[in-house]
Amino acid sequence: MRDVSKSGKAEWLVTMPSFLWLAVFFAVPAVIVLAFTFHGHTANGGVGDWSLSTWRELVDPDYPTIVWKTIRISVEVTFWCILLSLPCAYAIARLPKRWRALVAGAMMLPFWTSFVVRVFAWKTLLHPNGWLQACYLTWLRVCDWAFDWLPAFLQKFLVWAGLASAGHVDPAMSTILDSEAAVVLVSVYSFLPFAIMPLYTAAEKFDFSLLEAARDLGAKNFYAFRRIFMPGVRQGIVSAVLMVFIPAIGSYVIPQMLGGTECVLIGNKIFMRAMQNRNIPHASALATLMAVSVLVPMGVAMWWKHRQEMRDRRRLDVRTAQLMTGGEGQ
Repeated sequence: MRDVSKSGKAEWLVTMPSFLWLAVFFAVPAVIVLAFTFHGHTANGGVGDWSLSTWRELVDPDYPTIVWKTIRISVEVTFWCILLSLPCAYAIARLPKRWRALVAGAMMLPFWTSFVVRVFAWKTLLHPNGWLQACYLTWLRVCDWAFDWLPAFLQKFLVWAGLASAGHVDPAMSTILDSEAAVVLVSVYSFLPFAIMPLYTAAEKFDFSLLEAARDLGAKNFYAFRRIFMPGVRQGIVSAVLMVFIPAIGSYVIPQMLGGTECVLIGNKIFMRAMQNRNIPHASALATLMAVSVLVPMGVAMWWKHRQEMRDRRRLDVRTAQLMTGGEGQ
C-alpha cells in the first residue's frame, strides 16, 4: 500500500506542472473570453455591463456565409494535405533508415524562415503576369467546360454551395492572387508538414511485409495501399486531420495577405472587431464560435477513433473465442 501511495504522489508531482500550464494559459483565458461575450461594449472600446446584446449582434446575415466558407476552405485544405501526405509518408518510411531522418528534417527547413516572409514570397509568385496565373486560367477553363456538361440541378447545387460560379471565366477578373484559390494553395503548402509528420510516425511502425504478402496473393499495388496500408496508419490519419484542420480554421495571415476582399474568413473578422472596431465582446463571441467549430470536429474524430478501437477489440475477442472453440473441438 505504501508503494502504491508513493507512485500516486509521484504521478501527481509529474502531471501537476502540465495541469497548471493548461489552467493558466488555456482554461482561464478561455473562461475570460467566454465571459466577455455576455457583456456589451462601450464607445471608447471598453467592456460594458452584463448584457446579451453581443449575441444579438451576431444575428448578421453575413456571418453564416463567413462561417460556412471558413469550414469549407479548412476541410478542402485538410483533404489536399492528407491526399498529398499519404504517399509522402509512405515513401519516407520505405527509405533506408539512415535517410529517413535526413528527409524528415528537410521537410522542416521552411520553418527556419518567418511564416510571414514565406507568405509574402507566395504573393510574389502569384503575380498576375506569372506562370502560375497562366496555369490557373487553364484550370478554370477546364472546370468551366466540365461545369457546362453537368445537369442543371447539380449546377445549381454547386453554385449554392459556393463550389462553382454561375458565370464564365473572365481572364481579366480571374486572378489567382486575392482569391480563394490562393488561400487554399498557400494553406496546403504551409500545413502540409503538419500532416506528413504524424503520418510518417505511424508509417514507420507499420509492418510493410503485409503489403508484400498481399501482392503475393494477387492484390494490386493501389488496392494493397488502400485496404492494408491506410487502415494500418489510421491513428496517424486522425492526428494529421486534427493537426491541419485546427490551424486552418483559425488562419488569419494567409487570407489577409492573399485572399483579398473575396475571401474573408472568421479569423479576419475577429481581427477587424478586436483591432479596428475595438469591440472586444463581439470579437470574443466570434472566437467562441470558432472554438466550437474546432471542438465539434475534434469530438467527432475522438468518438470515431474510440468506436474503431472498440470495434477492433470486439473483432479480436470474437476471433480469439472462435480459435479457442475450434481448438477445444479438436
